[in-house]
Amino acid sequence: MITKEEMTELFADMAANAPWDSNGPLLWGYFFADASRDKLDAAAPLFKAKGYTVVGIYDSKPENPENAALWWLHVEKKEKHTVDTLHARNQELYRFAEENGIETYDGMDVGPA
Repeated sequence: MITKEEMTELFADMAANAPWDSNGPLLWGYFFADASRDKLDAAAPLFKAKGYTVVGIYDSKPENPENAALWWLHVEKKEKHTVDTLHARNQELYRFAEENGIETYDGMDVGPA
């Protein structure tokens, strides 16, 4: 689980090193993984209804065929976050995964909007 302390470090790193202004709206990507694509297919319209853009659903294509592939759902939303709002968003997404039987909410990435 992503901690609030990790969010504090993320924002400090962005302020020091990111080539964009981290005080304004940014494009936040959020990632979910499950062995079942069906669960992610069912989640996609729920995210669309909440204003997210569904970037795609894809499998991990493991190099070793003995390992089961995981399916990944990538959604994005242009948002302005602080440490506290991003921590709250992460908690919301962990709950979403649990409530929808999705194996994991795997975290986020960020870039300029």
